[in-house]
Amino acid sequence: MTAGPAAPPAPRLLVWRHGRTAWNAGGRFQGQLDPPLDDEGRAQAARTAPHLAALLRGEDAVVVSSDLHRARDTAGALAPLLGVEVRVDGRLREHGLGTWEGLTRDEVAERHPGQYADWIAGRPVPGRGGEAQADVAARALAAVADLPPADVAVLVTHGGTAGRLIEALLGLGPVHRRVFGPLGNCHWSELSFQPSGWRLMRHNLAAPSGADHRARASGDRGPFPGPSASDVPDAAVPDAAEPPADTAATDADAAG
Repeated sequence: MTAGPAAPPAPRLLVWRHGRTAWNAGGRFQGQLDPPLDDEGRAQAARTAPHLAALLRGEDAVVVSSDLHRARDTAGALAPLLGVEVRVDGRLREHGLGTWEGLTRDEVAERHPGQYADWIAGRPVPGRGGEAQADVAARALAAVADLPPADVAVLVTHGGTAGRLIEALLGLGPVHRRVFGPLGNCHWSELSFQPSGWRLMRHNLAAPSGADHRARASGDRGPFPGPSASDVPDAAVPDAAEPPADTAATDADAAG
């Protein structure tokens, strides 16, 4: 009889995207550059942390963050509520976007029209530089494999890296990219390890806007943002659907 996949150190994951930055708000590609949270981003983290702490009450939890400040500061709002220290792992940092980092969507379209057209069409983006998506997924998976034993791990990361990690855990290939909408700022997804492998339990959840930190209904989630610059596949995908022309680049570490 064939054995199932090996059990991970933490059988439950919350993949939590950092709060908003001014670059997120302005549609500017961040990649591995390191702008801080803006006032709204800090408020998002302060609002979300008690909600997550309530969800995790009574569980043995670890909090592991990307080494970029927007993620570390988001993680820092939660860790004290759980009575743990933030563990920093550079393998959770954002997808490196090469020459696009620091530019707005309009600036990319003006300076690199061919690359921009490839991105919009869902094709690879030659000449941009940065990281291959497979490399982003591999380093994020390695970070998960090296987690300390715990009931649950909160991974505080970025839109592009979160997407690649979730896809890799679920065994999804390039043809399935963009099946899931990217995480909004300070939204999270929950995965649970089953005998057959990882299962996505909830996606793109957000804390209530008020002071009620009770668990939300399983189907309750925040709105989906627009496409991420790092949602471009490494290899061509036949008949890739073109996103609507008026979709704002407000997300995922395309801005984040």
